[in-house]
Amino acid sequence: MANIREIAKLAGVSVTTVSRVLNDHPYVSEEKKSAVYKAMEELNYNRNIKAIQLSKGISNMIGVVLPTIEHPYFSRIVEGIAEEAIKHHLQIVLFQTNYETSKELDALELLRGNLMDGLVFCSRAISFDTLNEYKEHGPIILCEDSDQEEFPTISIPHEQAFKFGLEYLISKGHTRIAYSLGRKEGTNSTKRRKAYENKMREINQPLRDEWFFDQCLSIKDGQQIGRKYMNVKEKPTAILVSNDQVAAGLLLEANELKLKIPEDLAVLSFDNQPISEAMHISTIEIPIIEMGRMAVTSIINSKNKTNSTDKKITLPFRLVERSTV
Repeated sequence: MANIREIAKLAGVSVTTVSRVLNDHPYVSEEKKSAVYKAMEELNYNRNIKAIQLSKGISNMIGVVLPTIEHPYFSRIVEGIAEEAIKHHLQIVLFQTNYETSKELDALELLRGNLMDGLVFCSRAISFDTLNEYKEHGPIILCEDSDQEEFPTISIPHEQAFKFGLEYLISKGHTRIAYSLGRKEGTNSTKRRKAYENKMREINQPLRDEWFFDQCLSIKDGQQIGRKYMNVKEKPTAILVSNDQVAAGLLLEANELKLKIPEDLAVLSFDNQPISEAMHISTIEIPIIEMGRMAVTSIINSKNKTNSTDKKITLPFRLVERSTV
């Protein structure tokens, strides 16, 4: 393939001028630009875009770390990321980890090698101590409600939102309230559990282990809650569920068990996915797609040394009342 010296000779300009044209330098006359482009065409010259990008410390790629693409919560974050990335001519690379820290480390190592312009963690298992080891290699954005100040975060205030959901159920006459979480150890789940325990103490309700349902993410998990509910001796009258998929599964199982919703068990969920509208599930809406968009904006601002993005971005939530409460 032709090199820039050959282009310069054919165009009748200096090598420096060719270099400036290739790198979009503003101080080159239109006449010389045209001559260089014509020479490039005649010599069938193709730029090694990737090499140029790496030499500048950019890749035009953003890594997205998530446990699974199958869950609507994570797929909608990716939808927001993709929409914003396209606007800025960025590509995204997905790292599906199933919460395996070794796979999260693979993404971080690519950031260290300048093969990514930044990483968005939709959810994570890896520790802050490990993340700190990679902080200097590029922006790392966390879609979680954490209190640390080292990394930018984008999330609703989960403790406040869970408390709001509990208070809504209480306002409807419920005090015997169960709840479900995706996982105990997650940052957002920790906030939710704290809100639940504080509210139960506030209304003088004991904390019953049998009213807590862990590892609940899918429709199948919701169906299992329904079956477990039937075996609980002292039954709750309401349940606050961590996402709409679980709530949908619970409603499907309730129908099989001839359990009346909300008369026997009121169900309040989170996210406001399309399935919640289809099944008339009362839910607390999270602006998930906007979360993804803002994560990309945060990376771009960080790469451009822009201070317009706060370290902690708190998004609003709202109640969507339907027929399950």
